[in-house]
Amino acid sequence: MVARRWSASLSPASQQRLLEILPGALTWTVLITPVAIAFLIRLADPTKLWLLGIGAILLDIYWFGRTALTVRAIHLSLGELRRTESIDWWQRCRELRVPEGAPHPEQVVHCALIPTYTESYEVLRGTVAALASQNFPEQQRVVAIITRVSDTGGWENVARLREEFGDRFRAFLHLKDPLLPGIVVGKSAAMSYGGPVLKRACDEMGLDPRTTLVTDLDSDFRLHPQYFAYITAQFCAAPDRLTSIWQPVPVFLNNLWRVPAAVRVMATAATQWQMFLHQNPHRLVMFSSYSMPLQLLDEVGYWDNDVIPEDSRFFWKSFFRYGERLNVRPAFITVNGDAPRAHDYAASHVSQYNQIKRWAWGVTDIPYVITRMLHHPEIPWRLRARRFMHLVFNHLTWTTLPVLLFFGGLLPALIDLDYSLSTAATVIGYATTGILTLTLSNTLLLILVDHRMCPKPAAWPWWRRRWADMQLFLYPIVGLALSVIPALESQTRLMFGAYLEYKVTEKG
Repeated sequence: MVARRWSASLSPASQQRLLEILPGALTWTVLITPVAIAFLIRLADPTKLWLLGIGAILLDIYWFGRTALTVRAIHLSLGELRRTESIDWWQRCRELRVPEGAPHPEQVVHCALIPTYTESYEVLRGTVAALASQNFPEQQRVVAIITRVSDTGGWENVARLREEFGDRFRAFLHLKDPLLPGIVVGKSAAMSYGGPVLKRACDEMGLDPRTTLVTDLDSDFRLHPQYFAYITAQFCAAPDRLTSIWQPVPVFLNNLWRVPAAVRVMATAATQWQMFLHQNPHRLVMFSSYSMPLQLLDEVGYWDNDVIPEDSRFFWKSFFRYGERLNVRPAFITVNGDAPRAHDYAASHVSQYNQIKRWAWGVTDIPYVITRMLHHPEIPWRLRARRFMHLVFNHLTWTTLPVLLFFGGLLPALIDLDYSLSTAATVIGYATTGILTLTLSNTLLLILVDHRMCPKPAAWPWWRRRWADMQLFLYPIVGLALSVIPALESQTRLMFGAYLEYKVTEKG
């Protein structure tokens, strides 16, 4: 009733603006509230400032528990990756006893849909070469590269790639995006154009959309040689294959040891976060590159052409189309991408900052979801609420939890200098230091994961390899500068209607 009255009293544009204000307003409220409480306590009774210290201890305990669970999940995912990537999956496909009514692996066709703009020939060649080297029959794979109509350099790159690799695929397609009016230029708009064009091409080739899988593939991402065969085996065995999406683990090995330490730390953190989510599929949302049936893609309505975060928005479109039938499945196999790397040291950090800011622009999903939550009663309310709360929680803790952990324990002393001389301050200080030290010890386990997943260059001396391992301890500082601040900027921009423009991340 309240929602209907609210809708009737405000124009759609006003409703949208209010919903866009909410995420940033919530974040800034959480950040400002402890400071306001500290000032109020100081005015009322400065001897009670220790209450803020107790709050900091509770937050530290929560962070320790959360970190321990995260590290455990990451190690489990690493074990799964090692087992999966040691198997000859096409041989497994040929031996597979498919369930009744399921397609045989030899009927499955994979289409890689790759949007590109400004990528060098060398980067694109690495991506296409990885597709051509798949442990999968050539007549069961298709590649489609999207360039802008005006991108003559991109045309030349596609022509060279087709000449070199064209005979390694059933079809090698070049889709030319005209950049239609009204779109938000970026990956999502390119995929929005390329998806239907690919569907028509598949129809002309006589491909069944129920046995054709489409991989949304970033132009710098190189699939593991077993990727198509692995996804095929999972697809044929899944009872809900036509409403499932497979999300691999992204790693950034292509240029990891040629980027600055801070960028390397952020790339490692992104990979390990996805490994954590793979052990928590109820929270898993598509990220960057993923695979799905062409029928699902067509029924959902492809990607939106007026958004920046194409991956998470496509998840929500699929969720509201299929509800509890949608299954985002963790694929325990890697795709190798490039970390941000620009023409110089400083520009690489700026590029990393802008990439995280673009990822954080996924906060725009919150208004999108709110406007649709009440219009889908066919989806169980608990499922809608749980998925929505995960969305809000992820964006809220992204921008607030590190700040509160970093500065929360210092707040009483900053408000009242005499507090630092009190017994309570000493006891609480020892407690928080001990808990955070235990939490940082988990970093040693993450270093072990990184050491096993990302081997250092053989030419490096031992001390340089150990130093590279120790750089993960920089994450608290690097995370504030290159993760929290850009995410906070995205939420604040949305709050004030200063909408983000898509910027291509420099890589190489």
